[in-house]
Amino acid sequence: MKAARAKTPRRPALKKPSPPGPKDPVGVYCRVRPLSRPDQECCIEVISENTVQIHPPDGYRIFRNGEYRETQYSFKEVFGTLVAQKELFDVVAKPLVEDLIRGKNGLLFTYGVTGSGKTHTMTGSPGDGGLLPRCLDMIFNSIGPFQAKRFVFKLDDKNGVDVQCEVDALLERQKRDAMPVPKTPSGKRQIDPEFADMINVQDHCKVEEVDEDNVYSVFVSYIEIYNNYIYDLLEETPFELIKPKWNNCNTPVRNGDFIPPQSKILREDQNHNMYVTGCTEVEVKSTEEAFEVFWKGQKKRRIANTQLNRESSRSHGVFMIKLAQAPLDADGDNVLQEKEQITLSQLSLVDLAGSERTNRTKAEGNRLREAGNINQSLMTLRTCIEVLRENQMYGTNKMVPYRDSKLTHLFKNYFDGEGKVRMIVCVNPKAEDYEESLQVMRFAEMTQEVEVARPVDRPLCGLTPGRRFRNQAFREELARKLEIRGGPINGETEEQSASEIFLQNFPPLPSCELLDINDDQTLPKLTEVLEQRHKLRQKLSEEFAKNVLTFKTVLRELDSSVTSKENYIQGKLSEKEKIITGQKTELERLEKKIKTLEYKIEILEKTATIYEEDKRNLQQELESKSQKLQRQASDKRRLEARLQGMVAETTMKWEKECERRVAAKQLEMQNKLWVKDEKLKQLKAIVTEPKNEKPERPSRERDREKPIQRSVSPPPVPGDVFKTRGGGQAVQFTEIETLKQESPTGRKRRSSPSNADPPEDAADSEWTDVETRCSVAVEMRAGSALGPGYQHHAQPKRRKP
Repeated sequence: MKAARAKTPRRPALKKPSPPGPKDPVGVYCRVRPLSRPDQECCIEVISENTVQIHPPDGYRIFRNGEYRETQYSFKEVFGTLVAQKELFDVVAKPLVEDLIRGKNGLLFTYGVTGSGKTHTMTGSPGDGGLLPRCLDMIFNSIGPFQAKRFVFKLDDKNGVDVQCEVDALLERQKRDAMPVPKTPSGKRQIDPEFADMINVQDHCKVEEVDEDNVYSVFVSYIEIYNNYIYDLLEETPFELIKPKWNNCNTPVRNGDFIPPQSKILREDQNHNMYVTGCTEVEVKSTEEAFEVFWKGQKKRRIANTQLNRESSRSHGVFMIKLAQAPLDADGDNVLQEKEQITLSQLSLVDLAGSERTNRTKAEGNRLREAGNINQSLMTLRTCIEVLRENQMYGTNKMVPYRDSKLTHLFKNYFDGEGKVRMIVCVNPKAEDYEESLQVMRFAEMTQEVEVARPVDRPLCGLTPGRRFRNQAFREELARKLEIRGGPINGETEEQSASEIFLQNFPPLPSCELLDINDDQTLPKLTEVLEQRHKLRQKLSEEFAKNVLTFKTVLRELDSSVTSKENYIQGKLSEKEKIITGQKTELERLEKKIKTLEYKIEILEKTATIYEEDKRNLQQELESKSQKLQRQASDKRRLEARLQGMVAETTMKWEKECERRVAAKQLEMQNKLWVKDEKLKQLKAIVTEPKNEKPERPSRERDREKPIQRSVSPPPVPGDVFKTRGGGQAVQFTEIETLKQESPTGRKRRSSPSNADPPEDAADSEWTDVETRCSVAVEMRAGSALGPGYQHHAQPKRRKP
């Protein structure tokens, strides 16, 4: 057999150069909801703070031929059934809110099967608010004192934001106040008791180190993706919870007075971010106002009663929080009107509809179609994650199918590096959801391997930090000093003239009216008052001159101090600039070095991957050859054992055959020796027998009467008996009989006297007769020795007389 040729390992393609900057993996967390009944069978267990274990239920093991396999899945963190909403928020959502206020985007979505607690995790329940109200509360706790007035920021229809001047913002506010439509609630309005317990968060969580020199405004919007169409849940149009009729073009049709909501279109802005055109975005100023807007849209969201969940979400809900911020001017009073200084960040909170199997939900008609679209969109999300993972791990450049679903198309920019992505996997530990939970776990495990580029920090505006509070402190100090001096406060100084302020410091003039010629008091009093005023004026003039000199001195000192400080600051700035320039050079050098090292690391990783693949293939080849050698050694041992058995059997057989042949040969030689001995004895007897001159002719009667002497033959040698393979026996005869017959020389007939021979002929005849007799006797004795059957054949035929 020829050894199978090992295939050459496929070398991975060159990896596409990754965008600059570090990357972070998608943060995947797991939350296990409690069982609805204590007698339910549980198939998921939390074994550590990062690991869960899922095992098949009993019925599943029986159905699967008794197989029992426990599988463990690891997450960034696992939250058990007793974990509170606050703990979940602090770990998962709080960092996203901090990034939002620092100008970075974030995406948080809940994923799981129907009835696993996704909506509860996102929205919460009365008395226990979820992630969404806690995010809103943290945002407004952080930016509360720094919020801009309403309509200072204005969103455009291209996913951008503008800053309006104070006059335009004031006109917008007056226009809004004059509108008869109900306004969004303010912080002083009474909260709707339906959701008051959800937003009554007592934690007062807020972001530390908020930029106090910026002003902020919050905008919220709420959409749903239903049957792969996008609908605005905050749109002020007639809306019914009944699903509209659809024509063959998959567009809603008008039916009498009922106007179904129009689906929205996705577009891409100048920064390649996706947004929903024509979507209602409401500016909110408090947690209560924002959550009331959300609750208004939540009532319009499509839910239905299924076999698995009494209130099952039939659409994907997306609540988007946009935070616009811009720096104040140098005085710290007004917002900068430069559009380049505006930062718009977004936090998207997504409550995905649950995946479900129609054979369990018993869905029909509209519910069946809804379930199909939900599963299709989730399958597209899974496909996008798989392609992203393959591109990053194997260096391929496959196109990610974002456009196959509105859900993935909307959040394409997040996976392309425009924000941080986090996912909460909600699971129900009951045994009935085992197979669905297994699929969810596999998807979550794969999602953790996808890396998203870390968003960059926004640039600084370049103005002096702390200008807002510095100007406020200056105004407060000025008002305090004016109040101490008894002067006007809150701008009253500007309404009085300098002469009025000056005259207030003189004593009042007495009455100058002379009613009597003999009045000698009015003029002296007037003179006294005028002298007092003159003295006071001189004092004021001297004090004013002194103050002027003092002020001039102070100004000179201040000027010199400012000049020296400016020089000092300039020197420090030049030193800092040199240091910064040196640090920038060092950073560039280090960045180049980092890029070089990353390139080397990438090459080493590729080389290590290739070597590992070669090592794996060589190990497989070595194992196959080792197995082959083991098989050959086993075959060799079996063949040796078989040959040893055959050799032993053949050796035994030939030993028996040799013994048999040796015995036969010995018997043959003994017989030959015996025959020779008998011949010698007979010959000796013939030679020693006295010779008769006239041999008598044996008569037939005498021959008949005379018994034939037979020699004693040796005892017959028995044959060899062998055992056959079949279990029987076989006999091989080893006795050898030699039969020989010769015709004796015929006697001469007696001739008539007329035909008588001469004497020589008679002598020859006599000799011949003796030789014949001897030969006949020898043969007869040999025949009698060989066997009784030989005697008959050895007797010579007699001639007829």
